[in-house]
Amino acid sequence: MGALANLALVFVAGLLTALATGLGALPFFLVDDVSDRTSVVLWGLASGIMVSASVFGLVFEGLAEGTVMEIVPGLFAGVALVIVSHHVIEGWEVEPKQYAEADYRKLLLILGVLTVHSFPEGVAVGVSFADLNFGNGIELVGFTVPVLAVFMTVAISIHNVPEGVAVSIPLQEMGVPRRRLVWWSVFSSLPQPVGAVVAFAFVRVARAFVPFGFGFAAGAMIYLVVSEFIPEAREVGAGLPGGGRRELLAGLGVGVVVMVPLALV
Repeated sequence: MGALANLALVFVAGLLTALATGLGALPFFLVDDVSDRTSVVLWGLASGIMVSASVFGLVFEGLAEGTVMEIVPGLFAGVALVIVSHHVIEGWEVEPKQYAEADYRKLLLILGVLTVHSFPEGVAVGVSFADLNFGNGIELVGFTVPVLAVFMTVAISIHNVPEGVAVSIPLQEMGVPRRRLVWWSVFSSLPQPVGAVVAFAFVRVARAFVPFGFGFAAGAMIYLVVSEFIPEAREVGAGLPGGGRRELLAGLGVGVVVMVPLALV
């Protein structure tokens, strides 16, 4: 397969993860609200999936490709990206109810905010395709797809479902029509296919930076879990018995138990 076909496949993989976010809006077609307990469990599940995918997928693969000293700078660079991005957008206010009436400048602002959350996940998908059509893998429509790429695409797709729920909750409370909840959930993850293509192109051109790329993606995702997912779960579960710790730990445990065996295949 040519370079353009490879980029197209990586883009499709990133797009699938973005579309999976829309699944998080589907429960609102059946019920008017998602309980705090369920939300905390879902945030815990997403956190367990992301940490497992980062450690047992990206970091382990990075160690297979390079050394600890090549991965660690990538880890710190990934953390730095998220910190700097948050600092840049700090104080930006985005009113979800005005999405439908947003002008071009507002749409650019919204996309910038959402990129902070979803771009690193797209990078993780793109980096996992580094060995596309190289060596062993799964034969798929003429491509030899690395097992890690399949794992990361599935892991981030599953993780995106709770994110879709989180995006839909405030919009639903503001009266946004249910059919639009699906669109805005998917929209929140649209930077992922872009991030996937950019990361894939980079590691294919600069093969020496593959271990750094794995570390970068892992660092960004782990920091997102620590700085956003878990605090969000704690905030949502503040009114539950024990502050929702039991629900959070249950979600974390399920996420790890589900993903670790897949990572070690």
